[in-house]
Amino acid sequence: MERVTVIGAGSWGTAIAVLLARKDLQVKMWSVENPVVEEMNSKRTNESYLPGVIIPDSVSVYHSVAEALREATVIIMSVPSQAFREVVQNILPLLTGEELIVNTAKGIEEASLKRLSEVFYEEAGRDLYDKYVALSGPSHAEEVSREIPTTVSAAGTNRKSCERAQELFMSPRFRVYTNPDLVGIEIGGALKNVIAICTGISDGLGFGDNTKAALMTRGLAEISRLGVAMGANPLTFAGLAGVGDLIVTCTSMHSRNRRFGIEVGKGQTVAEALKTVRMVVEGYRTTGAAYRLGKNAGVSMPITEQAYNILYEGGNTAESVSKLMMRGKKHEMEEVVETAYPEW
Repeated sequence: MERVTVIGAGSWGTAIAVLLARKDLQVKMWSVENPVVEEMNSKRTNESYLPGVIIPDSVSVYHSVAEALREATVIIMSVPSQAFREVVQNILPLLTGEELIVNTAKGIEEASLKRLSEVFYEEAGRDLYDKYVALSGPSHAEEVSREIPTTVSAAGTNRKSCERAQELFMSPRFRVYTNPDLVGIEIGGALKNVIAICTGISDGLGFGDNTKAALMTRGLAEISRLGVAMGANPLTFAGLAGVGDLIVTCTSMHSRNRRFGIEVGKGQTVAEALKTVRMVVEGYRTTGAAYRLGKNAGVSMPITEQAYNILYEGGNTAESVSKLMMRGKKHEMEEVVETAYPEW
């Protein structure tokens, strides 16, 4: 039987621990926040991150990362994307090299513009990279912890590692597919947060379903365009970590990215909106990274550019809407028309 350690005790890390404990696994967790450790061990709750959910007795939470990792066969990384590299550096000396590494964070490292699997490869090398799996898809922690049916993808370069993760997580209420397209899974999971901020801004401005649908559809086109330029399979973006995650993040009030966007649309500053949401808003930092990635790759990403203008340059939300709506005339499927319908 696998021995699992979850690194990070935020909402998603806690939900994962609860999910696996319900499968009769012994789960250890590590958190940098001492009050969270004390609360989870004594009261069996994590009200700051996952209110209303009872933590099973088979989950033990530690202050010491070395103690949490002792005898672990599976390590689940559930830390903010911008802290991912530092945490990996800290735990590597404690590993045997045989552990399965499952990453649940969705983001791009802002400083390097690298996907998180690339960050892991740089720090851990080829042997451990073969044991790296990214878990992504439409999966709010609030729903997973309450056993609401959920489906995700496990992606990695090594099929056996992906199947090992699939076996670990599969349950009657949590279905896992495997996927070899690690690039596409990571790009879809990261950039959907940018579009979720934009749909939130739209809601905050008082716009309706038409606007939200347009942002999601054209946002998916941007995500796919950049993903393909980076080596992803375009079909991945029609799957769970693409359109699936985009739908759930752009439409649900569980989404902290959407909630952040709503506050910005209502007129709060970025700092005020971040404070209102309280928890990490991955899409804020990802917007800056996605903007630079698009520029470096020469990929057209007008929605992302306007999100960057609003969040990083103090741009006016209403003016950004006008700029998007009044862009030059285009085919809906520009690349397809140019290649498949040259005479049209």
